[in-house]
Amino acid sequence: MSKLSDKPASAVLGSSLGVNNGRRLLGETGPCDECATLGTRYNRIRAMGDSTCATTAAGVYPVDAAAAKQAHIKILGDLAQDNLLWFRDFDQTVTGSVSKGDVAWFLNGLINVSVNCIDRYVKTHPDKTAIIWEADEIGQGREISYAELLAETCRIANAMKHAGVRKGDVVAMYMPMIPETVFVMLACTRIGAVHNMIFAGLSAEALRSRVMDARAQWVFTADEGRRGGRTLSLKQTVDAAIQSLDFVRNVFVFKRTHNVVEMHTGIDIDMGKELARHCPYCVAEFMNAEDLMFILYTSGPTGTPKGIAHTTGGYLLYALMTTKYAFDIHDDDVFACVADCGWITGHSYVVYGPLANGITTVLFESTPTYPDHGRYWDLVQRHKVTQFYTAPTAIRALMARGSDIVCKYDLSSLRVLDSVGEPINPEAWKWYYEVVGNRQCYIVDTYWQTETGGHSGVGLPGAIPMKPSSCSKPFFGVDFVLTDENGTEIKGNDVEGQLCIRSPWPGMARTVYGDHNRHLQVYTASHKGLYFTGMATTLSQAASTMFCVLQATESALQNWKAHSSAIPQWLKQQWLVSPTESKAKASAAT
Repeated sequence: MSKLSDKPASAVLGSSLGVNNGRRLLGETGPCDECATLGTRYNRIRAMGDSTCATTAAGVYPVDAAAAKQAHIKILGDLAQDNLLWFRDFDQTVTGSVSKGDVAWFLNGLINVSVNCIDRYVKTHPDKTAIIWEADEIGQGREISYAELLAETCRIANAMKHAGVRKGDVVAMYMPMIPETVFVMLACTRIGAVHNMIFAGLSAEALRSRVMDARAQWVFTADEGRRGGRTLSLKQTVDAAIQSLDFVRNVFVFKRTHNVVEMHTGIDIDMGKELARHCPYCVAEFMNAEDLMFILYTSGPTGTPKGIAHTTGGYLLYALMTTKYAFDIHDDDVFACVADCGWITGHSYVVYGPLANGITTVLFESTPTYPDHGRYWDLVQRHKVTQFYTAPTAIRALMARGSDIVCKYDLSSLRVLDSVGEPINPEAWKWYYEVVGNRQCYIVDTYWQTETGGHSGVGLPGAIPMKPSSCSKPFFGVDFVLTDENGTEIKGNDVEGQLCIRSPWPGMARTVYGDHNRHLQVYTASHKGLYFTGMATTLSQAASTMFCVLQATESALQNWKAHSSAIPQWLKQQWLVSPTESKAKASAAT
């Protein structure tokens, strides 16, 4: 296993990167080492886990369910060893069950997220660009190297410690899409604080309810935000939200627009002045793999927020692995996920997944239509983006404007085009493939939820055939099962039912913050101890590949309608609610 004390980052990275450019998929002693290609390895791995589902060729690995489960656990443990740096080895890969809600991954392992996302890459390529900030106004953005990312993260971490933030404390964030947002998230992980990112478009009432539920004593915000040519009053919203909340100790305020906002003596901290006082070095906390990493709120039909709680080791591995394999990551890639960090897509595929892989990630502040409908394609051309991740909602809207706009731009850098939030309809899929990708890009349709932490169903470029409106195969370790409304399993081909997951996977949420009984009642009680996704699903087999066609249940759609009531209508119209998430919220069970 890779220990910080005795193995340099470069030694770890050399044996753990992708296959398409001649590198190994897993470590030299990892499972399936004799396999020559990603496709072969993937099929063997999946066959081991699908023996109970009858959705792949049973003759590849004719093992019983118990053996298949142990094989998956072995593989995931090896992936954690090969791809993450640990302060202390973990004793056991996984324990517990979905039904009991006592799942734990990488027991007694000690790790730090920021070290895995920054420090190890500073050692190997400090000047490499970590973040490209694409500001709302073209030309006003900037690039941040891995060395600069480390320095800024450490300064903020030191400022937090100076203000009294300690390991385990919850820190709320109501931030725009600026580099400081990523710095704060990573600073929290560096000192062991739990970040609670709240989409900077929710109302003061919605913000207040989340701050209260998490009992967050510190709040990060900015004077204002920019999106689609509009100015958002963030500090003013925070002031209204925390009024009379005596437990809130400080509000850390960054400057985005530099317009004058009211600052309150004794509680508000001007981060421009504060950071000048702190050094760019901060010792990283040793975190247990099951220590809480972040809370992210979603809502049920009543609008009551549920704090979805993710832990450190399992979530980080899952974000890293789903990014690496679903997007065919290479060292020199420029990855553009245009989601907001206020949603899980921004957490996993703007911040933690790309940075844990040591690549360049794009932080997109604007909208797909500002200043015109060519904004996405201009972004791809200027930054030579290799992977582009958006939602069918945006694709359809841009498709309606015609292909001529797209054809003005050089999109030849693109290698993988990705979709999330809902099944992409065949017409949009064809346009995405033929016009945007010029028939040269693999289309990856991804299915997942806030609660899953990362992709649950996803195609792997070059390994699994593409098919419109399909989320393709379950990702490594995800054991899909189809049931009726009572949780009784439905078997067969081309069958419909309710989508559940049988076994633990590393990225799964552990609980609803402060209310574990609610977690059990919402996600497992209704389906005989299986994790219920809230989705109606069709499973079919074609060319030995399982395709999942997903459709939200009525209760899930009601869930989204209730949740979105806290967002002003003009924000929805401007896609300030990330199109990536507007449909994905419907996938959470209520």
